[in-house]
Amino acid sequence: MERSLWGHLPLLMRSNSKESVEYILQALWRTRKTGLDPADRDIVRDMLQLENDSDLDPLLVCLRMLIRRFVYENVSKDDIHKLFPTEVLPELQRLLTLLLQKFQREWQDDLLKDRVTLPRLKTMTWDMANQDAESVDPVVIINLKLQNDAQSHSGELDVKFQLAQDTLETMLSSMYSIRDQLSNMSLEDL
Repeated sequence: MERSLWGHLPLLMRSNSKESVEYILQALWRTRKTGLDPADRDIVRDMLQLENDSDLDPLLVCLRMLIRRFVYENVSKDDIHKLFPTEVLPELQRLLTLLLQKFQREWQDDLLKDRVTLPRLKTMTWDMANQDAESVDPVVIINLKLQNDAQSHSGELDVKFQLAQDTLETMLSSMYSIRDQLSNMSLEDL
């Protein structure tokens, strides 16, 4: 993190309580995908007794970067102090360390919930068919049944598509390549 950003952290000392800093961190985490809305910005600015966004924005950037590093890099309890350069006041380091530790499990659980879960192949069937009545080139119709285990979209999905011989050969070639790479990875793991 740039050294100039750390210079904005002492603005947190303007808050009236540990709970205010806790609220700020929670609000930043809650809005990690969207950014703070105007109402939250006003609340944070009031908590820190700041007059305008030009003082607030660099602090928020610094805190977001700190939170991201802490959560995404899975910083251990013993290594949290390494996130801060020496110019950050010790009492501010202690406060932020305490609060980051408090929310670490919850925030990491949120990350797991945010992960995209891809559906898995449940069954595959195929059948030969002519593309149309005039064409003599056969095509294969492939039916895939996919199982989506994601909490928000659980269930099955049917996908049907057709392949001509040239696209089928390309697909099979790619599948053989994938199979070979997976086999090589399995052998290397032994």
